[in-house]
Amino acid sequence: MTTRRSVYRQGIGWLLLLAPFFFLTYWQVNQFTAGRDNISSLVFEWERHIPFVPLTIIPYWSLDLLYGLSLFVCTTLNEQRRLVCKLVLASLIACIGFLLFPLQFTFTRPEITGLAGWLFGQLERFDLPYNQSPSLHIILCWLLWRHFHRHLKGKWQALNGGWFLLIAVSVLTTWQHHFIDVITGLAVGMVIDWLIPGQGQWRWRIASGKRKILATRYLFGVLACLAGTFVTPWLWWPTLALLIVALAYGALGVEALQKDRTGRLTPAAWWLLFPWRLGMMLSMHCYTRRLPAVSPLVDGLFLGAYPCRPVEQQAVLDLTGEFPRSHASQDVVYCCVPMLDLVKPDYDTLYQAVGSLEQLRITHGSVLIHCALGLSRSALVGAAWLLYRYPGLGVDDAVDRLRKTRPQVVFTSEHLELLKQWKTEVTT
Repeated sequence: MTTRRSVYRQGIGWLLLLAPFFFLTYWQVNQFTAGRDNISSLVFEWERHIPFVPLTIIPYWSLDLLYGLSLFVCTTLNEQRRLVCKLVLASLIACIGFLLFPLQFTFTRPEITGLAGWLFGQLERFDLPYNQSPSLHIILCWLLWRHFHRHLKGKWQALNGGWFLLIAVSVLTTWQHHFIDVITGLAVGMVIDWLIPGQGQWRWRIASGKRKILATRYLFGVLACLAGTFVTPWLWWPTLALLIVALAYGALGVEALQKDRTGRLTPAAWWLLFPWRLGMMLSMHCYTRRLPAVSPLVDGLFLGAYPCRPVEQQAVLDLTGEFPRSHASQDVVYCCVPMLDLVKPDYDTLYQAVGSLEQLRITHGSVLIHCALGLSRSALVGAAWLLYRYPGLGVDDAVDRLRKTRPQVVFTSEHLELLKQWKTEVTT
């Protein structure tokens, strides 16, 4: 059992290790880069209009205090260890970036007096203008904002978000970083946040069948976008998004998309996967123009596409992993069992989906089962529910009923194989 005393004791131990690790790695890399020749810089012309605001050095410095405090707000030792892994990884990735892609800050600060002058003086004792991209300050800002956000509620969450936003802005208004450092730091912070989620753990599964085929296709997309980064660096974003999706199909499963049972995506997954999700959204709107929005099945159950208009049923079972909860379902009872598109889920996920569907039907009477198009995942769960609810039906009978209800539904050979296994299990 975790006690506050054990959290505090371990937190002190971690702090005694993290503090020298943070300062020594950062300082050593800064000193090394300062001795290199021809250090370049990357500055947008509009950045020259960013004002220098001396007092923003206060929120800038406050990140160091919050760094130490973060270890002691953890509620479990496991959470504390995850946070430590994130902080160590942040320093390591930033330092690697400083060594591989050295940049320097180019603006000259004016003379400063008073408290702000003293704080700038302390900063300049160990900080040279070479550890730039990705900004370690921004990486930590993202990670610590997310960490404190989980432990706060209501107005305190808003206050927390506002202060960390001020910290993020301060790296520009203290003339400590250029904009490219902020963008790259934000990306690295999100990747670390995605890589070490707040709860659960990765379960590696070797892909086979359709999953392997789709993972390979996404990897080709990754390579194409990667080649395009030589034309425009903005293609790093879709490159990263497609890589995460390839990992989801190839090894990590739907957990890589980080959607929970309430339909929320983690902020890191929301932003990192945005280019892919945008493509999926455009594809969905293109296909659904030729499909009925909702098709009745039986006993108050309906199959449909991702709802864009207010849901008329009393409850919703959402099977998408790629989209957050639709605003059209905000006023009805909601449950989510995320699945990857175009591939069969594992047996436990199907069992969970059918169990949730039956509970919603019993409790609320009418239920909309939806995925993106209402053709594959929702059809599979609908067929599995029919086999459970009407044991006399065969797999072919259940599939035929779905096809009569929604003629465009798609059942792959893997789906049919899973339904046969399901039929055997639920009737024995």
